[in-house]
Amino acid sequence: MQQENNQKQSSISIPVAIIAAGFIIAIAISANNYFKNSDSKNTNTPKAASITEPLKENKDGDVQFNITASDHIRGDINAPITLVEFSDFECPFCERHYPTLNKILSDYKGKVRLVYKHFPLGFHPNAQKAAEASECAGEQDKFWEYHDKLFENQPQGYSLDKFKQWAEDLGLNSGKFNDCLDSGKYAQKVQTDYQEGTQKGVNGTPATFVNGQLLSGALPYWSFKQVIDGLLSQ
Repeated sequence: MQQENNQKQSSISIPVAIIAAGFIIAIAISANNYFKNSDSKNTNTPKAASITEPLKENKDGDVQFNITASDHIRGDINAPITLVEFSDFECPFCERHYPTLNKILSDYKGKVRLVYKHFPLGFHPNAQKAAEASECAGEQDKFWEYHDKLFENQPQGYSLDKFKQWAEDLGLNSGKFNDCLDSGKYAQKVQTDYQEGTQKGVNGTPATFVNGQLLSGALPYWSFKQVIDGLLSQ
């Protein structure tokens, strides 16, 4: 009788063990599928490599300018390379930049033109009026002569009396020049240049755009030469 009971218990324990084993395997398979499904749901999560990937430069981001005969242009008006300079007559870095631009125009005759635009900085007390004085000289076709006079005499300091004296030195009609300067006739024109510069990313002087590419600061001659030569070789 005892032997029969042992056989019955043995016959019962075998299928129970099989069922238990099957249950464990089913749990394992379900868990594996769960984690696979979880991974597939997160396919949009950025990987570390994509987060740290550097941004590519936008090669089409050059600034565009509408240059006309009414602009202050030095050099061949039809030159393939255009330098648009935003400058402040009272800025010492602009004065340092002045001979660099002259050398560029000399070395690249017929290939480079310079366009001057005003960007008087607020902490230079005479910059706005110096810019207006250059416009009053331009009214008598002497903008560039007066431009040069301002930079060449910058170390002496500026004043209204000096602006008027330099106009007289250049042979301008003193009465016409003085009335122009005293009236503030070109104050808004100067500020229009300033606003254009601000809109195009200028935040200091000198700021020179070479065919739309900004080169900021009084950079050495070779910095401009590299860019100009590269443009001319295209």
